[in-house]
Amino acid sequence: MIYDLGDRKPRSKALFVAPDAAVIGSVELGEDSSVWYGAVLRGDTEPIRIGARSNIQDGTVVHTDDDFPTTIGDDVTVGHNVILHGCTIEDGCTIGMGAILLNGSRVGANSLVAAGALLPEGREYPSDSLIMGVPARAVRELTDDERARVAEGSGVYLLRAREHRDQLQARIVGEEHLP
Repeated sequence: MIYDLGDRKPRSKALFVAPDAAVIGSVELGEDSSVWYGAVLRGDTEPIRIGARSNIQDGTVVHTDDDFPTTIGDDVTVGHNVILHGCTIEDGCTIGMGAILLNGSRVGANSLVAAGALLPEGREYPSDSLIMGVPARAVRELTDDERARVAEGSGVYLLRAREHRDQLQARIVGEEHLP
């Protein structure tokens, strides 16, 4: 669902927003972006911007803090159960499942953040990096294979978003459907 919060109104060019996702307040969803099941994007303090063709997967929470908006570039894949709080993710990145990005952290373009990584407040990471650990550090530049995999992510979710938008149907299962 998409919710206004007073005079803070979401703007959406999204291809798909799951029925149980919550997009609240000052949130801008770019063209062909998608917000998946159980995700919460709460733009009640500062704005949230999701770029074109980016996807926010199931269970992810996106929030802000005073003076820390959250900005996600174009063609970004944000995995399941990620926490994004007052951070910036440049174009073409993949954020692995369960990663946490805190206020003021910044991920350079075409980078891969490993599952479970914790990006501390104010830490900046260069483009084309593999970022991992607790606390996270840029361990090396991505290989050509990793770059290709990162680049494919948003395209895969673009196709899935079209499928869910066009084919998702709510259904009440009654006795006639039981074995």
